[in-house]
Amino acid sequence: MLENINDNLLVIILDINAAWWASQFQNNNDVFQKCIDSVLVFCNSYLMLNHTNKLALVVCNSEQACFLYPNSSKSTSGISIETSQKDGKYELFSEMNETLQCEFKRLFAESVSNMTNRPSLLAGALTKALCYIHSHDRTANGRRTNARILIIKGSSDSSSQYMTVMNCIFAASKKNIVIDCCALQNNSGFMQQASDITGGVYFFIDDFSGMLEYLLWIFLPDPGLREKLNLPTSSQIDYRAACFCHKQLVDVGFVCSVCLSIYCQFMPKCATCQTRFKLPSLPLNAKSKKK
Repeated sequence: MLENINDNLLVIILDINAAWWASQFQNNNDVFQKCIDSVLVFCNSYLMLNHTNKLALVVCNSEQACFLYPNSSKSTSGISIETSQKDGKYELFSEMNETLQCEFKRLFAESVSNMTNRPSLLAGALTKALCYIHSHDRTANGRRTNARILIIKGSSDSSSQYMTVMNCIFAASKKNIVIDCCALQNNSGFMQQASDITGGVYFFIDDFSGMLEYLLWIFLPDPGLREKLNLPTSSQIDYRAACFCHKQLVDVGFVCSVCLSIYCQFMPKCATCQTRFKLPSLPLNAKSKKK
């Protein structure tokens, strides 16, 4: 009896915002390289778990969100195969490591030269990851794809990306795509919601010396195996929404009864669906009845 073979796809989104890394580790320039090394070891470990495991890596900063692996625009397979034959490395690992190391250095150097305090384009990276998973499903030849997304994020959330990020989260939930998040130094309300809605794991790291151990312990097992492990859970989740008018997170707001748009103050006309709202009329002072 033939066993059904499913493809396992992991898409990693890595935040390489140069302004955030520079502000956090001004006196320690080796932290970023150690984090990159931890991510590479994690990628190799994931590929070694099963021959059906496939990997993609997307990086984002304040300027762009792009794929580093697989990278169809750059062909490094010939160099990698020649190198791997000399040092005995597995060809797939050698190709991936060489590609990622070169691209990391190039992109981070570009980010440093054009350093800005703008937030990272997380919404664009999430969109690219979901599109890649969808294209992989279409070319899977009938095989089922168990896909999940791991976001390694350090910079703060941008309320202007709230609507796009939430649309990506609900699209992933509808496709049964698990979103995990590894938050570096800063808690992320967006990622807490993403992990909770899609059934993923959210974990906050404040000590980079154990980053590799955290990645292997928490995020390497598939969602099906996590039920048998004692993994950390998020007790407090920030479910605040961003208003559509000023893109700011609000605790209490006004919600359109037609399209559910959220505003931080009363709007006589919904900017999304153009619905007009009637102002509540003041109650007239009723004459007291004589007994």
